[in-house]
Amino acid sequence: MALKGRALYDFRSENEEEISIHQDEDLVVFSETSLDGWLQGQNSRGETGLFPASYVEILRSGANHVDYTSSSADSPSAQVTCYDSCSVASPARSGGVSGFLSNQGSFEDDDEDDWDDWDDGCTVVEEPRAGGLGTNGHPPLNLSYPGAYPSQHMAFRPKPPLERQDSLASAKRGSVVGRNLNRFSCFVRSGVEAFILGDVPMMAKIAETYSIEMGPRGPQWKANPHPFACSVEDPTKQTKFKGIKSYISYKLTPTHAGSPVYRRYKHFDWLYNRLLHKFTVISVPHLPEKQATGRFEEDFIEKRKRRLVLWMDHMTSHPVLSQYEGFQHFLSCLDDKQWKMGKRRAEKDEMVGASFLLTFQIPTEHQDLQDVEDRVDTFKAFSKKMDDSVLQLSTVASELVRKHVGGFRKEFQKLGSAFQAISQAFQMDPPFSSEPLNSAISHTGRTYEAVGEMFAEQPKNDLFRVLDTLSLYQGLLSNFPDIIHLQKGAFAKVKESQRMSDEGRMAQDEADGIRRRCRVVGFALQAEMNHFHQRRELDFKHMMQNYLRQQILFYQRVAQQLERALRMYDGL
Repeated sequence: MALKGRALYDFRSENEEEISIHQDEDLVVFSETSLDGWLQGQNSRGETGLFPASYVEILRSGANHVDYTSSSADSPSAQVTCYDSCSVASPARSGGVSGFLSNQGSFEDDDEDDWDDWDDGCTVVEEPRAGGLGTNGHPPLNLSYPGAYPSQHMAFRPKPPLERQDSLASAKRGSVVGRNLNRFSCFVRSGVEAFILGDVPMMAKIAETYSIEMGPRGPQWKANPHPFACSVEDPTKQTKFKGIKSYISYKLTPTHAGSPVYRRYKHFDWLYNRLLHKFTVISVPHLPEKQATGRFEEDFIEKRKRRLVLWMDHMTSHPVLSQYEGFQHFLSCLDDKQWKMGKRRAEKDEMVGASFLLTFQIPTEHQDLQDVEDRVDTFKAFSKKMDDSVLQLSTVASELVRKHVGGFRKEFQKLGSAFQAISQAFQMDPPFSSEPLNSAISHTGRTYEAVGEMFAEQPKNDLFRVLDTLSLYQGLLSNFPDIIHLQKGAFAKVKESQRMSDEGRMAQDEADGIRRRCRVVGFALQAEMNHFHQRRELDFKHMMQNYLRQQILFYQRVAQQLERALRMYDGL
């Protein structure tokens, strides 16, 4: 039976299945049973479709109405339990209410193995049951919950000449700046909006700090004081339970540790999800994709190893990611019991999402926010163009690999067979047969068949390295639109707060607090952009050098084969 409802907030439809509603608008609700937080009904303009259940109250004559906003999990300012494109490896919103995409790649049986001694059946953080999950899986901000943050909320001292950016505003009252009611917004679910508005409480003790300093190209992450590297070697198939379970183990050898450790792909996957959970404004490199079948084929194992090597190089080179306690635990822990303890500690880390922004120490140098916005816009255009060009080069390189393995190989085999046929024909009339010439032509045919095999094998030496690097950068680049969106949202809040301050609707000190916290996000994004460019220059230099060197060696080997065939005709 249709029910009467009233819109509590404005909602603008973004997909054809949805309809827009306006605050205080009368609605017809077809059923009060929500589907994943959505109701179906009709607005006052006769449009039929879906709208958020949390934006509506059901009106009942002679009875209490049903208010879907009573649930913290469904309130418009709360976080939702599903992910969207804010974290690239997480599902993206598809069609608004039509569902959410699953994680990229297909599942691997051994990655879901609950019998593994290194993982006692829990691969996700155990969150509070009430209120749902926020972005990347961490719980939504609940300032009234005393256990959500450390009990000692005391001020901390900044380190000169850096300043600690804390959340000073709204200790007694919430910010009057308007909030984004679109709970699907990455800006809302990441917690950055709450941080900008001063709703992330200070912490008495922050064990980890990450500094940003001014470099020749602007803000940059302060280098890891203890740099290291880590090799990924010896992928080995292992079994458990008398062969019932099989998996591939990789040998990891950090330069700063005394002994190697052995990790499965599922351990990499656990670490990757911890990274997404914690580092809101950092582009975390994607892991190599999962695969449902053929996981133990030699080519797939080798491809995954190559890409894990590149992934590890990016992790160890990042000044922030390389210092993460969970990453260090992943690289060094040898004891099963200690592994589980460290795993739980990482999963209960409070300095994630918005709270992670409290760990930054930023320079005291003044930066005009308009200049920062212009710099971000330039990088946004650059990253879009680079993403397009990386995709184009990847497509061309993949096609070239296909031709090397198939087309080129077949063409040279055909040419070699044709030379062989000529040699055989010359032997048909023995009195006029020239054995030295026949042998030379036959050798030429075999040479071109060998060249065809060389073409088929060559991508392993050059094009695979190109494709591996391009794949890594496709993942890194795909992270930036949402990271940039966080900065854009922060800029918008600064402009709104300043306008309200000019109109006398907000105290100037509160507007200054929003601007100050926006500087944190701005400095962090610029530091990440700076690091991306540094790695890009290094990676593409090495990629191109390796490709050209291998191409030169390849054609030198081909030329040597042809020169040997040519010398057989000397003296005939």
